[in-house]
Amino acid sequence: MTYLKLMMGAASALVLTACTSAPVTEPAPEALVETPAAEPAIKVDVHKGDFVEIQQFVTPGGVSVWLVSEPSIPIVSVEMAWKGGETSDPEGLEGLSDAVVYNMNEGAGDLDSLGFQTRMEELNMSFGCSTGNDWTSCSASMLKENAPEAMGLIATAFAEPRFDTGPFERFQRENLIGIKQRETSAGWLARKAMTDALYPGHPYARQTSVESIAALTPELAREQMRKLMVKDRLLVTAVGAVTPDELAPMIDMALGGLPETSELPPVADITLPAPPAEPIVVDLPQPQSLVMFSAPGLERHDPDFFAAYVLNYTVGGGGFESRLMKTLRVDKGLTYGVSTGLSTSDHLDTWTGGGQTKNESAGEFLAGIHDELNLFVADGMTEEELSDAKAYLTGSYALGFDSNAKIADQIMSVRQQELGIDYFDTRNANMNAVTLDDVNRVAKEYLDPENFIYVVVGEPEGVE
Repeated sequence: MTYLKLMMGAASALVLTACTSAPVTEPAPEALVETPAAEPAIKVDVHKGDFVEIQQFVTPGGVSVWLVSEPSIPIVSVEMAWKGGETSDPEGLEGLSDAVVYNMNEGAGDLDSLGFQTRMEELNMSFGCSTGNDWTSCSASMLKENAPEAMGLIATAFAEPRFDTGPFERFQRENLIGIKQRETSAGWLARKAMTDALYPGHPYARQTSVESIAALTPELAREQMRKLMVKDRLLVTAVGAVTPDELAPMIDMALGGLPETSELPPVADITLPAPPAEPIVVDLPQPQSLVMFSAPGLERHDPDFFAAYVLNYTVGGGGFESRLMKTLRVDKGLTYGVSTGLSTSDHLDTWTGGGQTKNESAGEFLAGIHDELNLFVADGMTEEELSDAKAYLTGSYALGFDSNAKIADQIMSVRQQELGIDYFDTRNANMNAVTLDDVNRVAKEYLDPENFIYVVVGEPEGVE
């Protein structure tokens, strides 16, 4: 039995309680009699890793699927993802892809919004969609016994989405409220200042506006849906009490009506410019200053990525175990929290961080960040820090696999980033293979504080 199956078995009672309030029906005695396994009707390639067993197959309709079959938990979770997202919104129609995903469970076929939501509740299922810069995704979870009906409802959502006026105008109202509120949001102002400084005019930097939201229509959303959700950019992952032969026809039923292909506008890679000599200050009357900093990072397939990941834990990714927190919060009392992270995407990779402090200590806070980064460049990590970071990052990894939905999402992330079907078996080994020389070399290359652009939002004092 694989490690993942042990985790899933241990979590089964919790998952069942969280996903449905319907009683679990005991199987009839005859259902417990084992029958010979039938030969699969479709070709299945099985990856039998130590961590997880993944079945790869292509449905008769041409959909590529990775499946983890787990009969002990009578729930099926399915992730669907299409390459392409918000960067495909036409100029002046920013927010169009968001309008698509918002309305995907707001009515389809003969069911209006209330009818669709009621039917999902009757089936003890969930279904919803989201979009980002590079990908558009939909997720669904359902009881095994209701899976054909649940997937049938999803099929209606893809084939006959309604985009009714009521839900569509609700989407617009909510976004217009958000646009007004963001003008006083320190986080949004910091991100906007950062993107304007690093990649102005790039699709990643575009923002919704009152005008772009007002210009959206249900007809435009319907057209955009047919551009985003097409078969040749579709990936599917699934986890639960289902076999390839059972799942394949349900996948084809749900997704068979999608267009074969579409053209999306190309998106250029981003080369970050040299940072300005001084921090960018955005005035916002409030008692605290938000500090955000960003520098070039590592592409996900870079051989040094695991070393950077381990290093980042000690820099600012490990909560109270990180040096920034120990120094700036515990020792100096300058902040409640400061953190760093590695951000990867299709066209931009960055090493980012941020935290808040009182306006009057903003200069000292920035100086403290500089000092800690300089220490990493000069002296690197210690053997003890390296051992602690690897122990946490490998030991905590399994916590992201305690439900079918989380496992399907993790597998989808591996597919989207093209990390390989053996990633779950090699990930911790790659983490443990990182040496002190590796992390200290990466620190010298990436953590020079002069590599970073700094944005401060508030009324900071002592910032030069």
